[in-house]
Amino acid sequence: MGSLSALTETSVYPEARRDETVGDDYHGVRVEDPYRWLEDPEADEVKDFVDKQVQLTESVLQTCETREKLRQQITTLFDHPRYEIPFRRGDKYFYFHNTGLQAQNVLYIQDDLESKAEVLLDPNTLSEDGTVALNLCSISEDAKYLAYGLSASGSDWVTINVMRIEDKTTEPDTLKWVKFSSISWTHDSKGFFYGRYPKPNEGEELDAGTETNINLNHELYYHFLGTYQSEDILCWRDPEHPKWIFGSQVTEDGKFLLLDIEEGCDPVNKLYYCDLSDLPKGLAGFKGENVMLPFVKLVDNFDASYRTVANDDTIFTFLTNKDAPKYKLVRVDLKEPNLWTDVVPESERDVLESAICVNGNQLVMSYLSDVKYVLHTRNLKTGHFLHRLPIEIGTVYGVFGRRKHKEIFVGFTSFLSPGIIYQCNLDADVPEMRIFREINVPWFDRTEFQVNQVFVSSKDGTKIPMFIVSKKGIPLDGSHPCLLYGYGGFNISLTPSFSVSRIVLTRHLGAVFCIANIRGGGEYGEEWHKAGSLSKKQNCFDDFISAAEYLVSEGYTQPKRLCIEGGSNGGLLVAACMNQRPDLFGCVLAHVGVMDMLRFHKFTIGHAWTSDYGCSDKDEEFHWLIKYSPLHNVKRPWEQSNGKSYQYPPTMLLTADHDDRVVPLHSLKLLATMQHVLCSSLENSPQTNPIIARIDRKAGHGAGRPTQKLIDEAADRYSFMAKVLDASWVQ
Repeated sequence: MGSLSALTETSVYPEARRDETVGDDYHGVRVEDPYRWLEDPEADEVKDFVDKQVQLTESVLQTCETREKLRQQITTLFDHPRYEIPFRRGDKYFYFHNTGLQAQNVLYIQDDLESKAEVLLDPNTLSEDGTVALNLCSISEDAKYLAYGLSASGSDWVTINVMRIEDKTTEPDTLKWVKFSSISWTHDSKGFFYGRYPKPNEGEELDAGTETNINLNHELYYHFLGTYQSEDILCWRDPEHPKWIFGSQVTEDGKFLLLDIEEGCDPVNKLYYCDLSDLPKGLAGFKGENVMLPFVKLVDNFDASYRTVANDDTIFTFLTNKDAPKYKLVRVDLKEPNLWTDVVPESERDVLESAICVNGNQLVMSYLSDVKYVLHTRNLKTGHFLHRLPIEIGTVYGVFGRRKHKEIFVGFTSFLSPGIIYQCNLDADVPEMRIFREINVPWFDRTEFQVNQVFVSSKDGTKIPMFIVSKKGIPLDGSHPCLLYGYGGFNISLTPSFSVSRIVLTRHLGAVFCIANIRGGGEYGEEWHKAGSLSKKQNCFDDFISAAEYLVSEGYTQPKRLCIEGGSNGGLLVAACMNQRPDLFGCVLAHVGVMDMLRFHKFTIGHAWTSDYGCSDKDEEFHWLIKYSPLHNVKRPWEQSNGKSYQYPPTMLLTADHDDRVVPLHSLKLLATMQHVLCSSLENSPQTNPIIARIDRKAGHGAGRPTQKLIDEAADRYSFMAKVLDASWVQ
């Protein structure tokens, strides 16, 4: 460990007060909560605790020899032009671009694909340190207006502004208290729909990004351009269901407004619609009226997911998992709402990820096949297969096209491809995927590396896919440092993508990088998701532990050289695995994790996660949660090891002061608990491995983080990893 052994002097860990009187009774079970005071981010005692932990972590990081080398090398590779998929509104094209080290991506506009592009909105001019980010962006159908949402310091809270595109002047419109919202323009460009929470009471701070208040009573509004927010039309709310969230979409023909209602994070929703063309006085007729829009309930239960693909007047095509866990396309006429027919049936093997309608009546459909993407085109009317669009093994991260246009743009990436944007003319007899833009990274040679996919047997025999990225021809002698990453929740799939920092680890530290596609994700559809949620959440941990054991047994690494990493639900994953198998890992990097499984639903949007986790308010679900909750399962392994002497691996918990998704209290309470249970001088602890936290300032859950913060965090966490895994720098 080198100089990290200084942490064996337990006095370097800040003292954290334990309040032995605090706790709750859960269905007859008393659970102590001695660090509940850490839940108040504004308390001086909490700020003092955070300051001392920041100082401790910096003192540790200063001993990590590779820190500056990693920062320099990651910066060098990061400094390359990056582009996002272009999109079209009216007769204009728009796209985001970063020259390399700009804090935030810049929005550009051009008259056509050959003309010179101009800057439309540069978020980098809005703050000196780059911590104001463009969170939302929506352009009116006629390309006259840009509505854009800004967030500060990584918070989920957004403030919406409006720009007149022709002369780039900012309109006076300012909309606040916006969260979990889209921006949906009506086709007359008079205004747009958006979602927000109620205005706070006087003196109450709502959208600072550091508060932990539970988010309740979401509402859907319509804003007329050039008016005050107080004049916005309330389109929908449901005070009887304060936890529901409302999304909106105006159909491509401009006729209908679709209302999407979600109660949690499960892929299920209610779906209502309003015929905007049938409002006698239009939306203006609702001004000053205390009445909501006359929505018609098409789907009024939470039994499946429904996402709009296209409509021909009242005939709608939806992507759904109704009786189809791998998804299919269905059709219904609003005039006959009980008659649904299949357009493209569910695949036996592959998951239908997305479908869009382009070039009149063509569908572009994206499938996930063993965690690799496949693109098809089909006929909208009949569902008949037309073409398979050729792409390499990797990830289609986006497809843009519109029904009125014949061209599409496809964004592609992989572990060894920084990014390709393809342009394809679907009017051709045989559509050709032409490279429109290709992202090149200096000093990166993909021929130095190899990617393998293996299938690992989990504890119950289920085959778990795992990608392994390494230098070519490495000997499988157990000598390599290894980074294993996972997520396993909320129907989210981890697919191949390019990472500058991971390439640096592989090249300069000789590391093997792996992604385990464990249950709980969406890699094989809704059944795969459900197999890792609620009462079956332990499957996620078993899958991840099995992946780690495979890497050891096959000679890729050994426990003392194996680092596990995950963020958010993945932070929960690696913390739970750390508790269950501390002997199996040499380092743990847990980002913004959900660590207190008994109280997560009480803060900001945590209540939405009960669809995946359950809730301690219910007796049966409490007993699921208490078994794996990271905060409640920290134990001294030397007391549990049947004579074997081992300790917890070196651990870095990462959080940020403006994370209002998974609030920092999760990581702070776990940090204090681990330092007390494992490192207390009163217990004569043999724990010499460090337990520290990297607590970022003016940052949030991850979205909108400026480039320099991304680089600095990568250098910090991976230099810590390199130090504790004893990984040497190779030029």
